[in-house]
Amino acid sequence: MKINPDSHSTHISQKFNQELEEIRSQLLEMGGMVEQQVKDAVQSLLDGDTDLAAQVRAKDQQVNQLQLDIDEYCTQILARRQPAASDLRLVLAVIRATADLERIGDEASKVARATLSLAEDGASPRGYIEVRHLGNQVRHMVQEALNAFARFDSQQALAVLREDDTVDLEYRSATRALITFMMEDPRSISQVMSIMSVLRSLERVGDHASNLAEYVIYLVEGQDVRYADIEQIEAAIAQRGRSIQRPD
Repeated sequence: MKINPDSHSTHISQKFNQELEEIRSQLLEMGGMVEQQVKDAVQSLLDGDTDLAAQVRAKDQQVNQLQLDIDEYCTQILARRQPAASDLRLVLAVIRATADLERIGDEASKVARATLSLAEDGASPRGYIEVRHLGNQVRHMVQEALNAFARFDSQQALAVLREDDTVDLEYRSATRALITFMMEDPRSISQVMSIMSVLRSLERVGDHASNLAEYVIYLVEGQDVRYADIEQIEAAIAQRGRSIQRPD
């Protein structure tokens, strides 16, 4: 059964309504924190700002604790309310999403660690333009996936999945260019390898954003699409939309 944004606010128990809205609000709060982590981590690298990098790494503990808190709250809802249908999907989607958000925070922390390393070893001669570009792209993916979650919008989630292919392509292109550069200038290997690790972390952020989008589709459409390709997901959403619009 497909849901709409109001379907989680129609229970007889107002307390249950509040609990469902609370876990969704906490998820979006956690999402905002990790999105800022990614932004700050990339900026710290581009600016060589070790103070900002240290702040990104320090925030990781806060993100980890928020994941634990949300998971505990979801466990209590499962035990007390025994939710079914779309309510159960919401709780499960939140649990899955917090795990991916925590991993996004981990990847941001790795980028910040690279900032500190390059501050000691000297800046890389190449790769910063690629970091800026890829960083903007994956942060946009995270932002759009969270917006889709807030609006129960499977079409917006689908757009995030499409964007992941572009990120993967640009990551591979940037990696090939940097490998070529290292072969031409072996003295730069250490610094360029740090940049390559940053690009890898950013590519993984895009992967986790795609996971978030898949959970939105699961929540809204009632179909688990984690192992489906983009064409199958598009067809499933289109077919379900037609079946919903079909008159009785």
